[in-house]
Amino acid sequence: MFNIVLFGAGKMGSVHAKNIANHNETTLYAVVDPIPDNARRLAEKYSAKWYSSPEAILADTQVDGIWIASASHTHADLIELAAKNKKAIFCEKPIHLELDRVKQCLSIVEQNNVPLIMGFNRRFDPQFSQVKKQGDAGEVGKKESLLIVSRDPAPPPISYVKISGGLFKDMMIHDFDMARFIMDEEPDFIFAQASNVVDPEIGKAGDIDTAVVTLKFPSGALATIINSRRSGYGYDQRIELHGEKGLLQAGNIHTHQVSVWRETGRLYAPLEDFYLQRYDDAYFSELEHFIAVMCGKAQPQCSGSDGYKALVLAISASQSLAEGKERAVNYR
Repeated sequence: MFNIVLFGAGKMGSVHAKNIANHNETTLYAVVDPIPDNARRLAEKYSAKWYSSPEAILADTQVDGIWIASASHTHADLIELAAKNKKAIFCEKPIHLELDRVKQCLSIVEQNNVPLIMGFNRRFDPQFSQVKKQGDAGEVGKKESLLIVSRDPAPPPISYVKISGGLFKDMMIHDFDMARFIMDEEPDFIFAQASNVVDPEIGKAGDIDTAVVTLKFPSGALATIINSRRSGYGYDQRIELHGEKGLLQAGNIHTHQVSVWRETGRLYAPLEDFYLQRYDDAYFSELEHFIAVMCGKAQPQCSGSDGYKALVLAISASQSLAEGKERAVNYR
């Protein structure tokens, strides 16, 4: 049984708290949140300890691992503190929004020789991981092109947009990681185009809401990523991998799989509302993987290095957009 400390008692923290508490190999040992009432409320729900600061609980020798689902600006500091206390670490993206800070943080992790898993949850989605598995097995032959579509149901609040780091770092970073994961190559060129067509307030906040990015890989393969902060019809999450022998496709998940056939056509259930519902299975699979890593049965499937490289691509996309041209990707 592994004792896990959860950092962050918000929306994502609540999802992870439930999974950790209900798994037969983990205990939700403690919840930490800077807002004491939030920490206490979530901890009491699962009979865990609660704290408003991390130092005391991370010094506890009964703690095996930590799960970071707190505000993004806290991630790097918490990772370093956990690494110095020799704890296994799971962290939601991002490590940090600045590359130099990420490098510094990963250096501390390496020095202390602790595992770090990044929460790029789409790698753990059963549909997308099956595309990866079949693609790697040669189901469609040589990989030639990849299409990733990701559209949120509605834009986030402007208050969030202002602190998010922008669409490339906040939203498309998942798709940059997925492109690397599916293609099993590092993109060496990137070209980004983007607009403000969803909400003018997003533009006033210095961000974009609609984007198309093309990645080119050393093999010559291409990936196209389409993002929008608004779909109008649910959470749109699709992948198509095209190869020399055919196509692998993972479509959207509906709220149920029953469709109605009438003379006017076929009616489907609506798409899942948002990421909490769409990736419910993925969040549980992340925990299973974390346990396997702590047991020594697996290496992190999504490491700190993966988080760093996805951030490099997000920054390169912003640079390409500003320059209006294709840009070589520099991972150093």
